[in-house]
Amino acid sequence: MDYKMTIAGLERHLPLCKVTDELYIAGFIMFNDVEITKAVSAELLAKAPEFDVLITAESKGIPLCYEMARQSGKPYIVARKGPKLYMQDIVTVEVKSITTAKQQILCLGRDEREVMQGKRVLIADDVISTGESIAALENLVEAVGGIIVGKFAVLAEGEAADRDDITYLEYLPLFNPDGTPQHIHEDRATNPHLDK
Repeated sequence: MDYKMTIAGLERHLPLCKVTDELYIAGFIMFNDVEITKAVSAELLAKAPEFDVLITAESKGIPLCYEMARQSGKPYIVARKGPKLYMQDIVTVEVKSITTAKQQILCLGRDEREVMQGKRVLIADDVISTGESIAALENLVEAVGGIIVGKFAVLAEGEAADRDDITYLEYLPLFNPDGTPQHIHEDRATNPHLDK
């Protein structure tokens, strides 16, 4: 089963993936999809306030953050899922994602901190669902003295669409085991269609 939707004017079929016996999610992956990455980056930048630097979490947000940086000419930072040998004076926060089985950490080194300190920071991610990854990024940015000016995502999944502190392009429902949406925000959905 997959879920058909239009994102930044482009039609995509998202495979349905089992999270639990009662919950499935539609997998939105920008890796290898240059067309969608360019299109969604342009649309998000058109909605963005003035900013100095972008940040995302490793790894699915990297194509988006890179392309937004390329199009805007601004630098970008990737919060790593673990300390690397080249990182010094590391700051870490914990994060639990709906798509990852175990607790993780996100971390930044001194070089990344210096890029963000006192700067206007735009957080970017592919999908916001539980909000845990965005919250971890917020904590990191605040810990290093950055000023968050926006939290942006391509898709808001499930109840994340009800948040008023994020900017996103399209609503993505959660799914029942039979592939039917658990709930659709009619005012936010873009005439989605489920293909079985």
